[in-house]
Amino acid sequence: MTTDETASVRSELLAGARDVTAAAARDEVRRLLDEEFCRTWPGPDEDVVVADALLVTSELVTNAIRHGGGVTSFTASVSDEGLWITVTDRSHAWPTTHHPAPGDMRPGGFGLRVVRRLSKDVTIVSVPGGKAVHVLVPLR
Repeated sequence: MTTDETASVRSELLAGARDVTAAAARDEVRRLLDEEFCRTWPGPDEDVVVADALLVTSELVTNAIRHGGGVTSFTASVSDEGLWITVTDRSHAWPTTHHPAPGDMRPGGFGLRVVRRLSKDVTIVSVPGGKAVHVLVPLR
């Protein structure tokens, strides 16, 4: 398989079909990884890799729900490069990273930082009706 090809299994959740929640997206990614990753590469780091992928999935979907007017679509696929996740939402506003002031103890605001830390690539593009966040999570 070349890096331009994706695995035969691709997961897609459309908001029109049902509400996309972080839990539903995680379930789809877990199923996809079980089918395409875990069976072909069981290793000592498998649990950590899967946990990272699920955390990135959760952060992306939660951010779209909280700050982007809701998820309009969610796709995930596995390629030689890793796990590709795309989340689209209804907002044209670009996500920002939280930079707390000294002593600021408010929770939240670190999702994008977590996503960037655990991902090999993060691309944000404008799409009709909002934006799309494309992320590549390495699986090896």
